[in-house]
Amino acid sequence: QVQLVESGGGLVQAGGSLRLSCAASGSRFSIIIMGWYRQAPGKQRELVATITSRGSTNYADSVKGRFTISRDNANNTVYLQMSSLKPEDTAVYYCNAAGLDLVSGSGFASWGQGTQVTVSS
Repeated sequence: QVQLVESGGGLVQAGGSLRLSCAASGSRFSIIIMGWYRQAPGKQRELVATITSRGSTNYADSVKGRFTISRDNANNTVYLQMSSLKPEDTAVYYCNAAGLDLVSGSGFASWGQGTQVTVSS
């Protein structure tokens, strides 16, 4: 089983920056894709950004040009650098990873516990 631990959330003023980190740990596994999702109060969870093991990235239109996702494959860690933050970016941010469990041969998809990001106006 793969566990994800997020860090880096907090309170920031509009226009500011934050960097989120998510580290994966567990038994032998190979992560194919990692990403960040967010859920604001009263809204559905939505995609923020994803990155594959080869470095291909995908962003929600609402964060393009402001957020950057990156990945350290050697340490199974994904980062989300958030700049020019807006109050509407306020949400709980969740890390997600999907890949192959090398012990069982089965695929997996794991979620982190979430980290709160609050942007004040």
